[in-house]
Amino acid sequence: MDRMPGWADALLVPLISLLVAFAISSLVILAIGENPWEAMKLMVTGALGSSYGWGYTLYYATNFIFTGLAVSVAFHAGLFNIGGEGQATLGGLGVALACLFVPWPHWSLALIGAAAMGAAFGALWAALPAWLQARRGSHIVITTIMFNFIAASLLNYVLVNVLRPTGSMDPATARFPAGTNLPGIGDMLTAIGIPFARTTPANISLFVAIGACILVWALIWRTRLGYEIRAFGKSEKAAVYAGISPVRITMLAMLISGALAGLMAINNVMGEAERLVLNSVEGAGFIGIAVALMGRSHPFGVLLAALLFGFLYQGGAELALWTSIPRELITVIQALVILFTGALDNMVRQPVEALFLRARKGAK
Repeated sequence: MDRMPGWADALLVPLISLLVAFAISSLVILAIGENPWEAMKLMVTGALGSSYGWGYTLYYATNFIFTGLAVSVAFHAGLFNIGGEGQATLGGLGVALACLFVPWPHWSLALIGAAAMGAAFGALWAALPAWLQARRGSHIVITTIMFNFIAASLLNYVLVNVLRPTGSMDPATARFPAGTNLPGIGDMLTAIGIPFARTTPANISLFVAIGACILVWALIWRTRLGYEIRAFGKSEKAAVYAGISPVRITMLAMLISGALAGLMAINNVMGEAERLVLNSVEGAGFIGIAVALMGRSHPFGVLLAALLFGFLYQGGAELALWTSIPRELITVIQALVILFTGALDNMVRQPVEALFLRARKGAK
């Protein structure tokens, strides 16, 4: 028998963890002489109080959906893919090559081609750590961390020495052709009569991310491969006894994970920057770990957690702009949310489980 209902594990525990994180953040804000209530109001207004704020919140959330799903798929296989940063970086390279060197007649075809290239590059970057884990026993955490740094160095070399336009001092590619420019959420909503800011980076990649949530849900819970991934993640020995190949599942899970991380580039590289620049991922690969943990590795939970972190990013930017709260303290607030929803999850879970067990005993 479960120690507490499923809804409590999925909703109540993360909610309490979030409230604890915000309570401690309020004490930190109070300690530097700012009003926590006013700071929270400013975050909510800046992130959700206008279509402009919503546009940026959804843009950040789109990045975190892709990287959160990437980490989630690996989690289900019992693997800790901490290399989403590098896989998204290489995904950006794939997207850039697709946009720069293929004459796409329409953005819809460019989106399909760029998504395929981004996913392929991300999957390939995850393949070698997966093979090292499956065949040589090299821990996936160590190898994927190493590959994050290798990806950053590789992209730096390619941008400076290969893809940088002649005469340019900026380590970035040329602007992508107009035929590859994705429609923004503001343009799409305005076209159907819904007023929305057109100057935000939110774009049609959001719907691709939502579609990815649906596909990952179907993969994990409605296919034979998904069952094998979950079985392998629960118990490798039992999975092997049932005839499931550890090498095959490790490789497939990491390839899917890397492809999802690589897909993020259609949002930040193709949709927002419309060129490839250094550090375009901006830590989204690591935030994906927190998103997956808070979302309990379920696509719907990942969607909600990504929206929360999108809110924190945009709301934090507003705080840094309009108050004396330094940007570093905004990072501390985000870190507290990650800490209590991830690393200190059991600190909240155990008292909640104890309450439910006591309630059951009382009911008997």
